Amino acid sequence: MKALAKAGFVSRGLLLASVAIAVSLAACESAAPPPPPPPVAELPPPPPPVLLPSSVIEAASVYRAYVDRASAIDPAFTGGEAVASSLKTGATYQIDQFQRGETAYAAIVALQDPTFVATLRSFAGDAGQRSRVANAIMANPNYAASFQGADSAAGLVIAALTEQGKRLLAVGVKVKQAAYDVQHQAWSKADVPDRPARLAMAKSLSAERQKAIEEDAGSLKQAAMGAAPMTVSGAPVSGPYTPLVNRALAVAAMAALGEGGEEYTVQMNGLLAENNQSYCLNMAKLNLYQCLAVSKPHYEDVFCLGQHILADTGQCIMRGAQLAVFTPAPPVAAPPAAPAAPVKPAPRQRKKKSAG
Repeated sequence: MKALAKAGFVSRGLLLASVAIAVSLAACESAAPPPPPPPVAELPPPPPPVLLPSSVIEAASVYRAYVDRASAIDPAFTGGEAVASSLKTGATYQIDQFQRGETAYAAIVALQDPTFVATLRSFAGDAGQRSRVANAIMANPNYAASFQGADSAAGLVIAALTEQGKRLLAVGVKVKQAAYDVQHQAWSKADVPDRPARLAMAKSLSAERQKAIEEDAGSLKQAAMGAAPMTVSGAPVSGPYTPLVNRALAVAAMAALGEGGEEYTVQMNGLLAENNQSYCLNMAKLNLYQCLAVSKPHYEDVFCLGQHILADTGQCIMRGAQLAVFTPAPPVAAPPAAPAAPVKPAPRQRKKKSAG
């Protein structure tokens, strides 16, 4: 019995030793490799950035620069040279470039509205959806006014353009008043030298396209992209809107969609054109030419400047912003010359009586 027990003990010991050795050997083996990671989901490409073609930015810059220069004209004229210089400043805009620049500037203002931009950006991520929205806007620019945030974007545009128009109109009123005030100065009643050349110069300046200032265009580009927002404000305005405001919203919508880069220059320039505004500006220019054609003394040139350059152009800008009717004033006669001081008749001399 003792021998059997001893043999069993030895067998169990051998079994335990075998298990220990097997465990030790298993521990020495390398661990099994982990399962392969799941495949990485391919992320969709980012939407195109918010951009406008350089030609649109430059047109906006030329427009803004003109408004700033013209609204800074000083009505306190002291001589004919100052009048001629101000006429040159005021006449220097080409109608088509001005009109397109006004719409382009308004589009950049609309891009300052975060709700409007965010709404359009929500369609930009999917190429098919982006293309469908862009095609609908190109087919009907008024479609852009249907997106969320259009009322607040339009409010910014209307406020900005109205402020610019009022600035020009206010200076025009002061200059028109100066046409009467300067008649107390002798120089104002002298005839303008070489009047046909002065009229030809006004027509020539009205046909020349202006170049944008690089620094100003750069700041507008940053504002359009959202990198350096403009300081603009205005209460939301519900539609309907003027054709110019609708087109400004359309250009801004295309930019926010990512369909406004250089490759879309032709489409963007097409959206900028607005015939009603061009007609208003054409009438202002024609009235200016008629006024200068009959103007003789310097004070009459002052009147032409105040009425048909500054006031009429300011009204055209406001007409482009608001549905209220603002039309260029019809041709108005220049102010009459101040009446000369009455001449007292010489005292009558009494005849001497002859001695009789």
